[in-house]
Amino acid sequence: MKASPDSDTRDMNGNLPRDISPDDAHSIAPRLAGEASANDHAPEGAAHRPGLSAAFARGAQDTGVLRTLDHAAIRTILVGIMLAMFLAALEQTIVAPALPAVGKSLADLDDLSWVVTAYLLAATAATPLFGKLSDIHGRRAIMLLAIAIFIVGSIACAMAPTLWVLVLGRALQGLGGGGILPIAQTIIADLLSPRERPLYQSYSAVMFMAASILGPVLGGFLTEYLHWSLIFWINVPMGAVALVMTDRALRKLPRYERPHRLDFLGAGLMVAAALVLLLALAWGGRRYAWDSPAIVGLIAASGILWVLFALRLARAPEPFIPTAVLRDRVVAAIVVTGFFAIGTIIGLTIMVPLYLGLVLGLKPGESSLALIAFVVGTTIGAMAAGRAMARMPRYKRVPLIGLAIAIALLADLAVDPADHSLAGICALLLVAGAGLGPMYPTTTIVIQNVVAPHHTGTATGTLNFFRQLGGSIIVAAFGAIVLGGASESLTLDTLAGTSHAGGQFAAAFRWVFIAAAVFLSLAGLAMMAVEERPLRGRGEG
Repeated sequence: MKASPDSDTRDMNGNLPRDISPDDAHSIAPRLAGEASANDHAPEGAAHRPGLSAAFARGAQDTGVLRTLDHAAIRTILVGIMLAMFLAALEQTIVAPALPAVGKSLADLDDLSWVVTAYLLAATAATPLFGKLSDIHGRRAIMLLAIAIFIVGSIACAMAPTLWVLVLGRALQGLGGGGILPIAQTIIADLLSPRERPLYQSYSAVMFMAASILGPVLGGFLTEYLHWSLIFWINVPMGAVALVMTDRALRKLPRYERPHRLDFLGAGLMVAAALVLLLALAWGGRRYAWDSPAIVGLIAASGILWVLFALRLARAPEPFIPTAVLRDRVVAAIVVTGFFAIGTIIGLTIMVPLYLGLVLGLKPGESSLALIAFVVGTTIGAMAAGRAMARMPRYKRVPLIGLAIAIALLADLAVDPADHSLAGICALLLVAGAGLGPMYPTTTIVIQNVVAPHHTGTATGTLNFFRQLGGSIIVAAFGAIVLGGASESLTLDTLAGTSHAGGQFAAAFRWVFIAAAVFLSLAGLAMMAVEERPLRGRGEG
């Protein structure tokens, strides 16, 4: 059978192009033989629409494909996935104000931290898994599964008779929430060319800002005036709307999946290695001393599991993370950048309220104002970077300048942590947030720009996984610094209070800000190593 010009990917000498690795050979073999699948890159139901199927079979970036989705259809899809993202983002911020009431109601204060930890562990583990599954089974099916799991987890949380049932419900929520974000970002990549994505990706920053501000307010109101279970019940109608909107909207979504096989052993090793490490970080310095046999054993076990995972990647016929993706220098540099930059942002979000209360003696309401300033600044920076990336060929300059600004402001905080007013700290955090905000769209768009469409979900999930892992490790590092600078009688429960102990903690937080500046410097070095490959537009492969 003679291959058609559109389906043949060989050059004039009959060789495979450089961007197709041996790992991908099995997935493109039918097309190399001229047996292009009619469902390749096709939306749901395209098998019954010959004209549309043929258009999608021509390729992921073919302009004929993209013309089938007008701006109204794209907006409908974006609204659906933004609602799903808002649902997952809100749940990360709405729970904190309700924790005291939850502990009192369920008569268990000692294990209350697991309500937060369970969600974090499950979401971190689920992120790369759902990204890979979306590459295998399609975005729509896996997104609907993630939303459904999230809703079931919310119902389990709302009806929990004991704290540990609530913890299990939160873990189920985390599985769903951890799948929603990478799939949503991948859907944006499916809809738009890399050159068009920055602006639309920046809209998600606005959604996260709204969730960050609304979550604590709504959680406090529902807990104080109604009942804490409503912070979970509210997810049911919102989730149902998101489920219906997403189901209808994503029927028009292009499909890029290939007949991959999920490497269950590789996935299990990666998830187990991450969970064991996160348990060590969650327990270290709180339940057990850092040098205790339990923590040392967990860290050693995690190290062994990571080595086994690396060996599995090298030997598996089709590894969980394709080696073609891992070998790309841009992917490696962006993953390191996201690990340190986004991890530091997460760490600062956790530690800044403690700094404001313990060192500056601010009340919780005043601390929230400063944290809102940081979130607003991050959002402004993300939106500005998104617009700039769409216009600037040298797009690395924006995040690098932002990192330099943030490092300078952290250095200012480190010089004299106790000498700042509320207005001054709000202004400082607003500007620092604006400097760090570009890291969100930049890392996502750059990594999606360099991988094949059928690897977009895997690459996006991997990036988000290492972002969250970086956040967990950096939060643990910051916590160890603060505990190390405090007296032996203080615990993390004391640190969570609002008592003013500025002189005692100022020196500890000075080292927190120095460490944050060092982490951001490492992120900057990794970003400098990123090759600025032009963002593809429509019709460009």
